[in-house]
Amino acid sequence: MADKVCCPGPICGSNNNNAAAGGFREAVCVHTKKVYDSCRSKECLRDIRVYLCRDAQELINAGGIASVKPRAAELLCVKIDVERVQFNRGFYTIDIRFFYRIECEVSCVVGRPRIIDGLAVFDKRVILFGGEGGARIFSSHYVEDGADVQLCPDSNKPTAVVEVVDPILLDASIVAPETSCNCCCCALHEVPRSICSRFGGDDLVLSDDGYQLFVTLGQFSIIRLERDIQLLMPAYDICLPRRDCSNSGVGGEQDPCEIFANFEFPIDEFFPPKQDICDSLFTNSENSNSCGCKSCGNK
Repeated sequence: MADKVCCPGPICGSNNNNAAAGGFREAVCVHTKKVYDSCRSKECLRDIRVYLCRDAQELINAGGIASVKPRAAELLCVKIDVERVQFNRGFYTIDIRFFYRIECEVSCVVGRPRIIDGLAVFDKRVILFGGEGGARIFSSHYVEDGADVQLCPDSNKPTAVVEVVDPILLDASIVAPETSCNCCCCALHEVPRSICSRFGGDDLVLSDDGYQLFVTLGQFSIIRLERDIQLLMPAYDICLPRRDCSNSGVGGEQDPCEIFANFEFPIDEFFPPKQDICDSLFTNSENSNSCGCKSCGNK
C-alpha cells in the first residue's frame, strides 16, 4: 500500500502504470477557497412593494388605471452582512438584501399604455456553518515605482457568497392607500446612491401616500460560506494550452477570407428547426413517459 503523501513535491516512482500514485507526477500546495456550508433557495416572494419614480407615482395617483401588467425584473445589487452566532460556535448569520428594478406596463382608461419602473427590496436571513479561526491576515499590494501598500489586516472570518439569477416577475397589482400595509417594519427609508443612479437620477418616492404597486417574484439562489485554506492537490503535469494563436500573414494579420472560410454555414438561420410537439406537450409532466411518440418512436 502506498504511503500517504503529506507534503508538496515530486511523487516518487509516479508513472502512468503506477496504480498507487494514480499517474500523478507531484503534489502541489494550493491556496484556494473552501466551501464550509451552503444552501439553495427557491422562493416565491409575494406582495413586494415597488418604490416608483416620481413621474410614475404621479401617474398612478391620478387614477384612471385600468390594468397593470408585469414586464421584467432585474437584480441590481445584493448587500451581504455576516455576523457570528453567539450561542452556537462556528455558525454565522448571513443577512442579505436584494435590490430589484421592476418594470411594468399600466393601461389607462384614456390614452395609450405607459411603461413605469421602480425599486423593489427583499430581505433574507440564513444561518450556515463557517468554522472557527482566530488568525489575523496581513497582505500587501504591489505598486509600480513605489513602496508596497500595506492592506488593512483582516480576520479569517468566512466570506459569504450569494449566486442569484434574475428573478421571474409573476404578478403585479396596484393597491389603494387605505388597503395597503403602512407599517414601519417593512418600509424602506433610505436607498444607496449607486442604486438611485440606476433610475435616471429621478427621485424614488419612499412615502406611503397615494397608490402603491406590489409585485410577486420567483427567485432561485445559492448561498454559501467560504474560507481561505491551503490544500495539497495531486498534479498530473503542467497545463500547456493546446490552441496556437501565433501571428500569421503580413504584419501579423490573418487573411479575412481565410477566417471566413472556417465559418460554418448557418443552416438554422434559413431553416429554423421545428419543435418536437411531443416534448412541448409533456414538458414537466408526470405522464411524459407514457407519450406514444417517445416510447414507440411515433411522430
